[in-house]
Amino acid sequence: MFGYIVINKQELKFKEFDLYHSYYCGLCQTLKRSYGKLGQMTLTYDLTFLILLLADLYQDEPVRDRCRCVAHPLEKHVTCISRFTEYAADMNLLLSYYKCEDDWNDEKKLAKRATSALLRKKAEQIRAKYPDKAATIESCLVRLHTYEQNHTGTIDEVSGCFGQIMADIFAYRKDEWEADLRQMGFYLGKFIYLMDAYEDLERDQASGNFNPLLPLWNEEGFEDNCRQILTLMLADACQAFERLPLDEHVPILGNILYSGVWCRFELINRKRKDQNDHV
Repeated sequence: MFGYIVINKQELKFKEFDLYHSYYCGLCQTLKRSYGKLGQMTLTYDLTFLILLLADLYQDEPVRDRCRCVAHPLEKHVTCISRFTEYAADMNLLLSYYKCEDDWNDEKKLAKRATSALLRKKAEQIRAKYPDKAATIESCLVRLHTYEQNHTGTIDEVSGCFGQIMADIFAYRKDEWEADLRQMGFYLGKFIYLMDAYEDLERDQASGNFNPLLPLWNEEGFEDNCRQILTLMLADACQAFERLPLDEHVPILGNILYSGVWCRFELINRKRKDQNDHV
């Protein structure tokens, strides 16, 4: 349920991409430092967006450094670590832990069970550090699991569970920007959940797993309807984004919200059309 809040690299300037990548690498290094190589393996692009957003909003100057890693072993590359990077790393790992638990509960994937067991102690440390946010994540996932197990709940109800999780994660603190951050997180969370459902249609139909989009799949205009639903989610997220007093990272954040998030949708859409054309 991750990997959808990404850049459209083709539409970014080189310096913008380099800056984005430096924050991504900073998150990677922070996960490694705090939680070891296993923590590093949970890395996703989605929380890089949050780091850039909070760093801009709260006018944080990152610590810049250079490092080598497995992905770039031959030369050092720039890392940017904000005061929000550790927070994002904690949320990244906690979400990954619960994702493994969810995959085990839904599909009995042994690899996910083993990974969740390895991450459990680290997740418990984060729960102790952020008890309120952990409680929100757990309660929303319980409600979501009930919907999925019973094959009940509307598209809004089901996607809203993950929306509430992301709303709480985006609301870093209680201040004058909390409401807008919550709105952004809520609708991006709904978008992520529905994009995941859109991508998993064939697999969920074959396995019998719950998918809120399956009842609509064979209806005329399904692809257009999905695009419209996702567009509405993003429109509400972008309204909040445009109200925030952002400056430095607006080109990158705007690239993600208005272009990058659609890259995966278009890729899935083209792949599905190609498969249908060969049937």
